[in-house]
Amino acid sequence: MDTDQLKCFLAAADTLHFGRAARALDMLPASLGRQIKTLEARLDTPLFHRTTRAVSLTEAGQTILEDARHLVALSDAFEEKARAVRLTAGHPLRVGVIDSAAAGLMPQLLAHLRAEAPEIEVQLIEQKTMHLLPKLLSGSLDLAICRPPDVRDPKIVFRTLFFETAVVALPETHPLAARSEIRIEDLDDQDLIVPDRRSRPHSHDLTIKLFMDAGLTARIAQMAEEKHTIVNLVASGAGLAIVPRWTERLRVAGVVFVPLLTREGVTRSKLVLAAAWPQGARDPRRDQVLDVLERHLDEIEASA
Repeated sequence: MDTDQLKCFLAAADTLHFGRAARALDMLPASLGRQIKTLEARLDTPLFHRTTRAVSLTEAGQTILEDARHLVALSDAFEEKARAVRLTAGHPLRVGVIDSAAAGLMPQLLAHLRAEAPEIEVQLIEQKTMHLLPKLLSGSLDLAICRPPDVRDPKIVFRTLFFETAVVALPETHPLAARSEIRIEDLDDQDLIVPDRRSRPHSHDLTIKLFMDAGLTARIAQMAEEKHTIVNLVASGAGLAIVPRWTERLRVAGVVFVPLLTREGVTRSKLVLAAAWPQGARDPRRDQVLDVLERHLDEIEASA
């Protein structure tokens, strides 16, 4: 049985209008009519009463309607299962992540996946957002956990997950290191290490905007690209840094992390984290990973 013919039959049965049914299936009315006539010839019975004013189901059409829905649903499920097997057999689910998500989100998510979906094999690729997004479009990544850019490519779907909290990284001998929290005003005239804006625009702008909002100017002593480089520079006494809370997991000797206190309702002290995947790409494994992530999102966010 040709399921395309059944889909044409169902569309016409639901709308009782061949033109609207054809538009719903993105095909010409004449093509839809031919598919239905072929189905009627195969079944050797008319399925519709056609007049110049109306279309209605025959008794045979009404009788087979629910069976046709069931067959189409079975066919779609069959294709989805076969596609899932092909994807799983072909390669692991390739997930690109930025460094803070690699340190904080992924260890928690992978633990949940091992418990709830052990059949899904995940391959992690850690890079900056600017490198992850082109890989989604080229097909070399299936999913990314990243910072959504200010200008978003319509060929990529972005789902905001939550905001990462910013903390201050300081040498353990610094006078502010013993504080339970730090205000941005406490960092006035302090040497700062910030990421290069070309490679990490969100993290760079975070520091600059926090100071601007307080009527201050950030005193940039040095720029660096990688989080571990920034934290090691802090350990050397080169300056302080405002970083995502999950950076604490790098555990560099001689560095402490103190929460950054900001005004109520200000989100500039946080960094948005999003899941991203190619628009229109169907992947049941990716959807399953996102479902597991969604179920445990509050727990993971609490650590961010």
